[in-house]
Amino acid sequence: MQSVMFTKDIIVGDNNPLVIIAGPCVLEDFDIALLIARELKKITNEFQVPYIFKASYDKANRSSLNSFRGPGIDKGLEMLARIKKEADVPLLTDVHSPQEVAQAAKVVDVLQIPAFLCRQTDLVVSAAESGKAVNIKKGQFLAPWDMKNSVDKCYACGNRNITVTERGTTFGYNNLVNDMRTFPILRGAGIPVIYDATHSVQLPGGQGTSSGGQREFIRYLSRSAVAAGCDGLFFECHPEPDKALCDGPNSLALDSLRPILRELKAIDDIVKGRINYEK
Repeated sequence: MQSVMFTKDIIVGDNNPLVIIAGPCVLEDFDIALLIARELKKITNEFQVPYIFKASYDKANRSSLNSFRGPGIDKGLEMLARIKKEADVPLLTDVHSPQEVAQAAKVVDVLQIPAFLCRQTDLVVSAAESGKAVNIKKGQFLAPWDMKNSVDKCYACGNRNITVTERGTTFGYNNLVNDMRTFPILRGAGIPVIYDATHSVQLPGGQGTSSGGQREFIRYLSRSAVAAGCDGLFFECHPEPDKALCDGPNSLALDSLRPILRELKAIDDIVKGRINYEK
């Protein structure tokens, strides 16, 4: 199992601690985003787990034309740069086209390829050639073993700092399911795997002009993913999820993360042999 260096201080994979990637779905307001970043850093510091702040400057795949997309790349990256400095956190954000990569790479530490774009060769290659770590979300339409093709596109560019994120597979209409075989399959191929616990409980387009969600299942699926050997967890968090401008139904309330993280760290310690309960 190889490990991936997200930043000089954060290594993902092998037997390293769980990495937490968390933040709002989209940048709504600078003050709210900064509050989230500081609170999440405080919580993750309590459990001594590495933390990366995530937020999107543009959600290009909203259900409705009228849905809030974010501040856009220029203002959004300016906000992210301020958050990085004021909260002292590394950053992850989505890129949607090769033209966005160079600009985003000047600010963030990890470039993320959205699930619907995980097979877009020009985008994946551009992100890999930036020299930044790349997190590729597994398309809802792909089997876990199919993701090796996207990863190999990055490897061909000389970039091996690549992770894949499991975020559920389409199961009928407006529903996703998780196949926990994903984690040993991809880790067996030498690819560290992140589990997106909040998008996995999304109900895509489930509210007609927006997606629904079942946040009450985040805790249970997260436990299963850590027990199956995931290398990190991805959470969308908001102080008031019901008022969030994007993905509120599947977002985790900020004050819910602490008890969940306590459980997940304990499971991870057992899985990775840091605690041995055998007599």
